[in-house]
Amino acid sequence: MQIQVNGNPMELPDDATVAVLIDQLELSGKRLAVEVNEDIVPRSQHTEFSLSDGDRVEVVHAIGGG
Repeated sequence: MQIQVNGNPMELPDDATVAVLIDQLELSGKRLAVEVNEDIVPRSQHTEFSLSDGDRVEVVHAIGGG
């Protein structure tokens, strides 16, 4: 399937979840927020939230500072 990630096209397997996407982006274990079609997907749902062809995904990295 084809999705948009932060405005860029990306190809994923048809059964991909948000967790699969995070693994593909090599962001596992990082602090981040994921939004699919303008809805936030809680971290607790990343492994079960299925992506669909044409989804628009935004991934935002949490950056600490002080």
